[in-house]
Amino acid sequence: MRQGKIRWFLGGQLNVSANCLDVHVARAPERVALLWERDEPGSEVKVTYRELLETTCRLANTLKRHGVRKGDRVAIYMPVSPIAVAAMLACARIGAVHTVVFAGFSAEALAGRIEDAQCKAVITCNQGVRGGRTINLKTTVDTAVKSCPSVRNVFVAHRTECKVPMGPLDIFLEEVTRNTGHISPCGTGSHEMAKESTSCPPEPMESEDMLFMLYTSGSTGKPKGIVHTQAGYLLYAALTHQYVFDYHPGDVFGCVADIGWVTGHSYVVYGPLCNGATTVLFESTPVYPNPGRYWETVQRLGINQFYGAPTAIRLLLKYDENWVKKYDRSSLKTLGSVGEPINREAWEWFYHVVGDGKCPLVDTWWQTETGGVCIAPQPAEDGAEILPAMAMRPFFGIQPTLMDEKGKEIRGNDVSGALCISQTWPGMARTIYGDHQRFVDAYFKPYPGHYFTGDGAYRSKEGYYQITGRMDDVINISGHRLGTAEIEDALDEHPDVPETAVVGIPHDVKGEGKEQSRNRHTSVVKRLPKTRSGKIMRRILRKVAMGQSSDLGDISTLDDPSVVTEVIQACDHYRSLESKKN
Repeated sequence: MRQGKIRWFLGGQLNVSANCLDVHVARAPERVALLWERDEPGSEVKVTYRELLETTCRLANTLKRHGVRKGDRVAIYMPVSPIAVAAMLACARIGAVHTVVFAGFSAEALAGRIEDAQCKAVITCNQGVRGGRTINLKTTVDTAVKSCPSVRNVFVAHRTECKVPMGPLDIFLEEVTRNTGHISPCGTGSHEMAKESTSCPPEPMESEDMLFMLYTSGSTGKPKGIVHTQAGYLLYAALTHQYVFDYHPGDVFGCVADIGWVTGHSYVVYGPLCNGATTVLFESTPVYPNPGRYWETVQRLGINQFYGAPTAIRLLLKYDENWVKKYDRSSLKTLGSVGEPINREAWEWFYHVVGDGKCPLVDTWWQTETGGVCIAPQPAEDGAEILPAMAMRPFFGIQPTLMDEKGKEIRGNDVSGALCISQTWPGMARTIYGDHQRFVDAYFKPYPGHYFTGDGAYRSKEGYYQITGRMDDVINISGHRLGTAEIEDALDEHPDVPETAVVGIPHDVKGEGKEQSRNRHTSVVKRLPKTRSGKIMRRILRKVAMGQSSDLGDISTLDDPSVVTEVIQACDHYRSLESKKN
């Protein structure tokens, strides 16, 4: 692992789309693969494995006819929808490498990813629909590709009836998308997919060929194109989907993440489909048209496993419990949390109010780089305890290690340190696209012989793991190391505090002080800077607190960049008040 050279199942061949589609079509072609929960409640669309395979093959043949070949990179900038899933699987079928970009990123962010990956094609929609609003995706793509000479074609599907201007690179993907629940197409132009065969032989792929790239924001410089390969990733996504969430054939699996994030890749698309599951595509938001949206969806679709983010849970628990209790949630068998450590208050509400105290709540820890869940309360022996707000147990093949500041392993229990993993596992990332040295420096150089997660963790007296937050979010005050997640958890208990973010800043005497805490260094803001997946970008807060607002690094993943200006203004106001006191 020292040089980041990870290889699994060498000599093996497979095709990911065949494992996700053809295998199940041969056994049960009319089984529902996708339940597309569209933005408007009650307008869900069912897509069978047969229909998804046919659409995938038509799209794969369309890409091939326009020159997309094995190894080419294809950007996908689409809303959560069946045609987006078909686009991912079509790339996998012909051996092209997809990079899904969240359909909400700016043209600049999209262009940066297209350019870094040297994408040959872009697949998009005319518009997206979310929370009752339309988003003009094609317009964003048009702006982005102006600075991307590698793009030869832009393939355009239709989510709405809105007509969009078509340029020389643009190709309509119309008509056939009716089978995947799309609104009738509009505009003019040839119906490219309708011309194609519903059969496309899957390309044999080596186990270590690239499957997809997914970009994560970097604290400095350009985003990192995390590379996942074929066999190891698919195996790990499928196994974790089955065992962490206790999935059984016939279950309806409801992960409400966007496909633009790794959670959507592993637990909306690849893991569930490889296991032949019915997977939910959630297009909307937790509060549209009201705060009961998730639970109404659970009742209507009969969802058995519900996998969501602490950010959404913290938002929803502020509303009256009746928004949950008015709906029948008896179908639920497992609850899951993903994205960041879940605080105790949110855990208790999720478990007792949503799950009625009957469903195991699995607080999952993993990363874009790990490919799938690495630490979670399940799988475990029947009747094994699940402790609130703890990830607890490593998954099969995962060997966590805690390291001290000198790079030595911390043994025993009731200890804290840097969370590392001491051996490779099939689902882990293989490199950063075009910059393997950056991959080595970031993940393997800090603790030689180990994968460094960047997170801190506590190992309890019983040997269970609790994530304490990012290591650069651990505060050292007078020799005492405090995890920011622990401080935030305490602050969030106060009824007047909807949400907090704690960061450390240098202090001449104590080592570090605190921002957003209960001591004198407190800034109250209207909103916190969050990514579109709901994560608070604490590194931005730290730089603002340290007076480094001119060097914030990549902020393209922020849901609303204007929040940064609000935070800067609040901190400036605080500093001015402090200076007057002194």
